[in-house]
Amino acid sequence: MSWSWKLGRVAGIPIYVHWTFVILIAWLVAAGAMANQSLARGLEQGGFVLALFACVVLHELGHALTARRFGVPTTDITLLPIGGVARLQRIPDKPGQELLVALAGPAVNVVIVAVLAGVFGVRLPSTAADTGQILHAGFWSKILLVNVFLAAFNMLPAFPMDGGRVLRALLAMKLPYARATRMAASIGQLMAIAFGLFGLSSGAPMLLFIALFVWIGAEAEAVQVAERAALKDVPVGEAMLTNFLTLRADDTLGHAADLLLAGAQQDFPVEDGEGGDLVLTRASLMSGLASRGPEAPVREFAAAAAAPVEADGPLVAAVGLLREQGVPCLRVTRQGRVVGLLTLENVGELLMVREALGKVGDGSVAPAGGERVY
Repeated sequence: MSWSWKLGRVAGIPIYVHWTFVILIAWLVAAGAMANQSLARGLEQGGFVLALFACVVLHELGHALTARRFGVPTTDITLLPIGGVARLQRIPDKPGQELLVALAGPAVNVVIVAVLAGVFGVRLPSTAADTGQILHAGFWSKILLVNVFLAAFNMLPAFPMDGGRVLRALLAMKLPYARATRMAASIGQLMAIAFGLFGLSSGAPMLLFIALFVWIGAEAEAVQVAERAALKDVPVGEAMLTNFLTLRADDTLGHAADLLLAGAQQDFPVEDGEGGDLVLTRASLMSGLASRGPEAPVREFAAAAAAPVEADGPLVAAVGLLREQGVPCLRVTRQGRVVGLLTLENVGELLMVREALGKVGDGSVAPAGGERVY
């Protein structure tokens, strides 16, 4: 994830922290020190945030390590001020497996609560109902309360929380996967409406934020699964751009700009004469024109191209590669020869055509594909 720093690896999984998280810790330390005229109090608040996010990392590792048991790798885990993100490369193949992966994260928080309360005798703050007084509770009492909240909040039956995935997995045991996702997303959006109405009536802006978060997350999940259903059994060749142009490495950026303006193609394969696979993207072209002008050679701004995909291969997997690798296009080959380009714009146009023709799939798409967030 961009703007993140790598902390290290746990169980072979890279752990990153977003730069905004560091600002959050610094702000809490400073606020605590100024409010209590005590640096020790400020450091305690910073330590509490570090402990909190250690619990979040353990939560995400619960998802990641359970997914690994089912053969699903995790790309990385990133810490953000609003929580953690574990990026699984795909959803487990069976609803029962997805159910266990979704439950694993909250289960970690339940175990932490059980250890703190059952083994060490930590108790919830007596002022848990008063958010203004929670800040003055004991360190471990606050950690206990946070883990109770993490387990309970994540089990709400709404995407993108774990509870939404639990609900979807249970529904998918009886219904086609796409239909189960749509039903789970609808339930989550009804919950978002309830959060929003309650937030408006009670003057709680945080509930409005949560409502928006839940609504967007539910819709995004439903759209992605519906897309996979619509593209089920569709080969890459149906969506590729076949009328495309290539550049030579010694062509000028001005020539590339002329080709860009003359047609709909935005990214160009580059032949460098040395067997390398290069591509000049529209963004690189604009950057080169701004910094070096139209006479600069293409080779100075072309980047290594992503691995090609086969024209007869599944389009769903190719779309997953486009999103996972963050590349603008993929070269499409047949018997080792480049026969087309694939972009997300082409895929979107194919989806519109198939929808107009009524070719939208039967909703029984398998839960596989690109990167998934837990």
